Amino acid sequence: MPLCDSAHSACVSRTFLRSWRCHPKLIFTEETLGLKRTEARDFTSRVNQILKNHSDTGVKILEFVFDDRNNVNTCHLNSWLQKAVTPGIEKITLFLPWRYREEYNFPCSILLDGRGNSIWYLDLTNCAFHPMVGFDCLRSLTKLRLYGVCITGDELGHLISNCFALEELQVWCCMELICSTIPFWLQRLSCLTVSECDMLRVIESTAPNLTTLDFFGEPVQLVLRESSKVKHLKVGYSYTPNATVNTPMVADKFLAIKHLNIHLGEDYDDAVTPTYDYLSLASFLDACPVLESFNLSVDQSDMQHDSVFGDPSLGLRQILQHKHERLKKVQIIGFCSAKSMVELTCDILKNATSLESLTLDCIYGAGTGAISDSVRCGPSRSGKCWIRSQAMILEAHKAVGAIKRYILERVPPAVKLNVGGPCSQCQAMDVMLPQLSSV
Repeated sequence: MPLCDSAHSACVSRTFLRSWRCHPKLIFTEETLGLKRTEARDFTSRVNQILKNHSDTGVKILEFVFDDRNNVNTCHLNSWLQKAVTPGIEKITLFLPWRYREEYNFPCSILLDGRGNSIWYLDLTNCAFHPMVGFDCLRSLTKLRLYGVCITGDELGHLISNCFALEELQVWCCMELICSTIPFWLQRLSCLTVSECDMLRVIESTAPNLTTLDFFGEPVQLVLRESSKVKHLKVGYSYTPNATVNTPMVADKFLAIKHLNIHLGEDYDDAVTPTYDYLSLASFLDACPVLESFNLSVDQSDMQHDSVFGDPSLGLRQILQHKHERLKKVQIIGFCSAKSMVELTCDILKNATSLESLTLDCIYGAGTGAISDSVRCGPSRSGKCWIRSQAMILEAHKAVGAIKRYILERVPPAVKLNVGGPCSQCQAMDVMLPQLSSV
């Protein structure tokens, strides 16, 4: 029964009223309130009516989800939180439209006096949150998600400093963060996600049991101390121009990382910036002495780098580095004919002494089927392949040619090579193929 109907029923039934007053879940959305698009202005009155019938006790789950049509006064929101956040509450979700990001300051005071000690899940979107030194209200918190929240690095430190039960921390689009430090006493923290915090420059963690770290954005200094147990590292560079640099964000050795995933996105010209040197990613491999798998994905519509089929007088570069003695599986999705990408692949083949399989897929996001499938690029309902341009198909053909000419002969007999080229529908399209007669 929608919350609004429940509130109406409570007005005419004493039995239902007694049950309703202790209802443990209060989820306020247009759907649960039974509102239509034309009734969005009634959001405030509906919530007021429901909370008026509630006893203020027994709430376990509280969710407020507003969209752009819900023009809710922040004074009303403070009043609702003050009424519903009571001792024993376990989960709070607050989702506000973007315009509230600097307008609404989440009241830290509602978590005082023991009201926040039972919360295990806190999810805040598009608001300001400014906890002070000594903030000690979330001792049961296990999962914290902040999206578009105005909070500084020091304030984030105040927030989590006493969250000894914290297991998962997600920070998205928090533009005031410059430095994020994860203290060593967060011994239960195992998963950290930091994404699109454009001003962030340093991530430092001494949390002893952090095992999974996902990062997406402009390169930052990543500091994991020698005691770090991070085994899964995912790195994604943002889509903004000049976001990628030739020197990856490696500060020290990543002594425990076994699985490394790196994603490179497009810039505004629909291609990874041509100044990016794929061979520089080898420093990541060098920094991970126990690495077992490496996945690189490159999302681009058009390849603008220097092609390996360019100046024949320029040979393939080699760099001096350690052997990757434990690296067994390598996968490159979006493999192209860029000279530096071919150099990276050849460098891996030379130094990965335990390599078992190498997958080179020349088309990014080519469906979910195996690379040997004839329609692997995922035909749409119209029966046509989804690939965005003939230039993309042409580059895929060039990439296959680069594999045949420069990589195939370097693959050791014990390594299984999987190559994904254009699908059968792409092959049938009218494109001008490159001159690869010597392949």
